[in-house]
Amino acid sequence: MNIEQAIEILRQLVTTSLMVVSPILLASLVVGLAVSMLQSVTSIQEQTLSFVPKLLAIALVLVIAAPWILRQLMQFTIMYILRIPQMVK
Repeated sequence: MNIEQAIEILRQLVTTSLMVVSPILLASLVVGLAVSMLQSVTSIQEQTLSFVPKLLAIALVLVIAAPWILRQLMQFTIMYILRIPQMVK
């Protein structure tokens, strides 16, 4: 394996990781902003109030997106397992 192949593997790894984790981060960000706005309007400054809605949103996103996430990770893994013979030349 040469340096170009290693860089390509790393690039695809980072791209796949960001693609898989983005729905979770987006849900957390949206719920966090909504709770923060609600806290600002109502003047409730409880730190733990944002934790439970974020946790529920992340759980919901994981339940809904789990098949897609697993498919993406399986495709990435299978692609590189099949490329192992080409890498050792």
